[in-house]
Amino acid sequence: MKGNSYFSRKLHSLLGIIPLGGFIVVHGLTNYQAFERGPEGFAKGVHFINSLPVLPLLEIFGIYLPLLFHGIYGLYVAYQSNSNTGRFQYGRNWAFTAQRVTGVITFVFVFWHVYQTRMQIYLGNLTHEELGSTMNHIASNPVYFVLYVIGVLAAIFHFSNGLWAFLVSWGITIGPKAQRISSYICMGVFVIVSALFILSLVAFSGDEFKEAENAALAFTNIG
Repeated sequence: MKGNSYFSRKLHSLLGIIPLGGFIVVHGLTNYQAFERGPEGFAKGVHFINSLPVLPLLEIFGIYLPLLFHGIYGLYVAYQSNSNTGRFQYGRNWAFTAQRVTGVITFVFVFWHVYQTRMQIYLGNLTHEELGSTMNHIASNPVYFVLYVIGVLAAIFHFSNGLWAFLVSWGITIGPKAQRISSYICMGVFVIVSALFILSLVAFSGDEFKEAENAALAFTNIG
């Protein structure tokens, strides 16, 4: 039983970084095109992603299945774990608790976001070209905007702090100095990736994407 638990925790840790961590970074860079290059740049980024060969297989085995295992097993770990008071120094103790809390928030947020976007494409209610206008509709709603900011920050903290824990648990950062340096690096990852997503949300709520949404609605009404 202990052996199975050890293997499950290692796999859970690994999947949180590879491939899910890579997916978060790529997703952030793609969305950032909305801020840097506007609707056309974002559309090109989306087109590039969707032109990748065997994309459905990549999504199933590189995102959805790892996400399900990582999320469900993470909820189990969060349910089983104690508050961890007194096990580590003060900062690490809070990070331990925050990792579990943000894990739950991230699990709910990711499935909500996938339902609003990717699932609608699968159901035929949305096209890849309409993702920009869909995100404008979401980001223009103050309540949705705040919820997305909370969800994004929770997901990125969960990834960044999980990266620090991954380096420790896999024996990559062993001593206190290495762990301290890695904590600074992971903090930098959190700040940079958070900026990519927040700036993207600001861009999605802007006039350029609003005009794109109006144009799409006008085209639909004409059709």
